[in-house]
Amino acid sequence: MELTQLIRIFRAHWAIIIVATLVGGLIAFGWTLIQPKTYSADATGTVTSSETSTDAGTSLMFENLAKSKVKSYMQWAKTRSVAEHAIDELGLKTSAESLVGRISVDNPIDTPVIRVVASAGTPEAARDLATAWLNGLAKEGERQAGITDETEKGVSPVLILRVTESASLPTSPTFPNVKLSIVIGLIVGLLIGIVYALLKSILDRRLRTAEQVEREFEVPVIGAVPIDRAFQTVERLGKASATDATDVTRSQSALGESMRELRTNLQFMNVDAPPRVLVVSSPLPGDGKSTITANLALAMAASGERVIVIDADLRRPTVAKTFGLVESVGLTDVLAGNAELADVLQPWGAAGNLLVMGAGKHPPNPSELLGSNAMGKVLDELAKAAIVLIDAPPLIPVTDSAILAARTDGIILVASAGKTTTDAMGKALQNVDRVGVKPLGIILNRMPLKGPNSAYYGYGYSYREYTSAEREKSEPRSSHSRRSEPRQASTSRKVFAGKQHD
Repeated sequence: MELTQLIRIFRAHWAIIIVATLVGGLIAFGWTLIQPKTYSADATGTVTSSETSTDAGTSLMFENLAKSKVKSYMQWAKTRSVAEHAIDELGLKTSAESLVGRISVDNPIDTPVIRVVASAGTPEAARDLATAWLNGLAKEGERQAGITDETEKGVSPVLILRVTESASLPTSPTFPNVKLSIVIGLIVGLLIGIVYALLKSILDRRLRTAEQVEREFEVPVIGAVPIDRAFQTVERLGKASATDATDVTRSQSALGESMRELRTNLQFMNVDAPPRVLVVSSPLPGDGKSTITANLALAMAASGERVIVIDADLRRPTVAKTFGLVESVGLTDVLAGNAELADVLQPWGAAGNLLVMGAGKHPPNPSELLGSNAMGKVLDELAKAAIVLIDAPPLIPVTDSAILAARTDGIILVASAGKTTTDAMGKALQNVDRVGVKPLGIILNRMPLKGPNSAYYGYGYSYREYTSAEREKSEPRSSHSRRSEPRQASTSRKVFAGKQHD
């Protein structure tokens, strides 16, 4: 995994990592509050001669003997007899075995010093136990010397253990260590957060970025449409005026820019023979293909292109309802021979560049109708007059879109960022590949505007809504008049000469 990928993962999951770190620290702090406090105190004793000597040689001899004798004291340091002496001295009601577990004794290397460390639940108890234990060890040494070494008993001086430093009262508990526990908790929480972010990224099969899509499927991403409140206006165009909807696609917002970018990418996809009939589909329902189709048509129409939108989703049609047009007539009536194209193409907008063909009545055999020769003739006729955008059913549930794609210039797939999985997209591409069609590209819909997976990540552009006065200055009014009139069949000429929709 590359460093840039790690950075992107951490940027995407930074909140979880921070929360996990803080929770780890809080849990560690809470753990310290419920633990019984333990205090430790130490007392120091030295094995030395019972008498002092001014002779250097004698002093050195006694010192060497003391270093040897200290090993015997270390053997007696945690015996039952020493524990019982401490119990008697302090008047404790506990067993010798449990008391031994609270004592540690050590001897610094090459010294006659013995250090006793005692642990207890209060500072006073720890201090008293350390001192009493050292006193008991001294008594045990004297007793052992008098019983086992008769020769040494009659010799003067005698090597004994003296208390050189009594235990002092501890000021803070040695367990739990609050600072150390919190640091460990923070580190553990951080590691858990990082592991979670990595696992979530590795196991997450949802499509999120253009780089991920192109890496997984080797299909270009021709557009990234962000989440925008403006979609609330254009998702049901029938509830808004034509001017309002056109303003959305012409605005300098992220949404407007994304639709213009998508329009431009389609225009330059093949300069010599640009696609005229396009199928817009998605792997599964709910990816936003119908909304993308409607807004792409608006963007093309705003630039002066003549556009026809066909609702070929004969099972769940939404296009006519989206534009607020008549839903009872449409494509199925033309394919059945019950209506002419001019009868079912409904103009929308003031410019007259956009026409909409609804699905019509629900047929019992949608796949057969879309794959019929009549459908091919309809598409050929309409392509002479305008760019045709076909809103087709999802690819995975039904085969309608794949059948249509084989009769058109190509298919565009819409994926919902953060929702569409790689498995679903892979299945959809397989269905398209079975009919020998290579998809023109993929549109990532509902991309976040901010964050590592945003639609404009790394570009640093900012978008704002321009006023109508600013827009008039930046856009030429005669752009439509400069466009040459394409050659049309008689039916197409009647269609575009028809009365505009109010």
